[in-house]
Amino acid sequence: MPSVVSPQDRLQDDAPAAQLRRAEPCLWLNPHRQPIPAARQAVAGDHISLDDTKEAAARFARFAPLLEGVFPELQATGGVIESPLLPASSLHAAAGLVAGQGALWIKADHRLPVAGSIKARGGIHEVLELAERLALQHGLLTPQSDADDYRALANPAARAVFARYTVAVGSTGNLGLSIGVAASALGFHAVVHMSADAKEWKKQRLRQRGVQVVEHAGDYEGAVAAGRAQAAQDPFSHFVDDERSLSLLLGYSAAALHLRQQLQDAGIAVDAQHPLFVYLPCGVGGAPAGITFGLRQVLGAHVHCFFAEPVQSPCFMVQMMAGQGAHPSVYDWGLTNRTEADGLAVPRASLPAAELMEPLLSGCFTVCDDTLFRQLVQVLDATGERIEPSAAAGLSGPGFLTGTETGRTWLHAQGLWPHLAQATHLVWTTGGLYVPPEAYARFEERGRALG
Repeated sequence: MPSVVSPQDRLQDDAPAAQLRRAEPCLWLNPHRQPIPAARQAVAGDHISLDDTKEAAARFARFAPLLEGVFPELQATGGVIESPLLPASSLHAAAGLVAGQGALWIKADHRLPVAGSIKARGGIHEVLELAERLALQHGLLTPQSDADDYRALANPAARAVFARYTVAVGSTGNLGLSIGVAASALGFHAVVHMSADAKEWKKQRLRQRGVQVVEHAGDYEGAVAAGRAQAAQDPFSHFVDDERSLSLLLGYSAAALHLRQQLQDAGIAVDAQHPLFVYLPCGVGGAPAGITFGLRQVLGAHVHCFFAEPVQSPCFMVQMMAGQGAHPSVYDWGLTNRTEADGLAVPRASLPAAELMEPLLSGCFTVCDDTLFRQLVQVLDATGERIEPSAAAGLSGPGFLTGTETGRTWLHAQGLWPHLAQATHLVWTTGGLYVPPEAYARFEERGRALG
């Protein structure tokens, strides 16, 4: 990463930083992105590779028969937790695209079953990895066990073993839902430390599943710190650390393998003449970093990933601009970390995720809360899909690239502008399936009032 420069110094000559400090929407482009194979060599130092992504996908497959039995909503898919790839040509104008600037699609993680958000990927993966490790230790499974053997982990003997252990997590909401629901379903004692910005309906959904919810007056960072400290005192407690977990990140990365097949099935090429632009909402950074890691390993240099953040909570952009040796907070920039996009209300980014993204990420952009609500309504009207405000963040991405001088200059410099008509823009939504009707009605009312 680049050398450390204070926010004050950067403001003198860095337009995105000046906009960031004023809480204005802005686009930052990563000068350290590397082509493949240089990027693969750069991340090798993190001791992860495409093989780890494949192993995460294989773990999901091994657990599919068990998940099908534990969660009725997975019976139709045989225990597979995945989301559809949806064409979204009716949203071109909302996304800032005009004719000749490519096709728009939605990767609909707001539909993911069990957890109802992108967190169903990483969160459930870490719970499954823990359950698998304990099952092997206690003789419930052997290294030779096949997927059918995993059904036995729902039996009383297995649940008695899992009941000795606590699975804890700190969350603004969606990660807590995925961890709490999955852990309690397998018989673990589940504890979710919720920050002040977590929505009440998410707390209630957890409590209905028998999950212990610990409420904190502070922000996401405080909830994570409290949960981490409490778990450290109990040798039978496993803390899912959203700021540091490799298991979470690899669980998210497994999405790349499924998306590759979905793109092929849809007849979408990804190559030098057909670039793919992916726009991912970002909180602490683990989920979008995991997906970006997987996509760059699977699809190579012709996929360009951008993280979307609220103007008051751009923790990942702040971290990427600061570089190695620094770990700034959005508060250091005079920002409030207050946003209706509760899953993105994070003051400080994951350092491991930021370091991993240095050679892989194309850039970050920020959006206003009012924009999220307007676009939530545009998505509803154009597609019928119901998403959370945070899930709308990526929809501003195409407009930043094609409709701003900064974005167009970058497209020309990267040699992408001549191929824009054959490009694919993929907006990755993140949550919405289980939003109660009354809560969604308030989202919709606000969005329509904003026009």
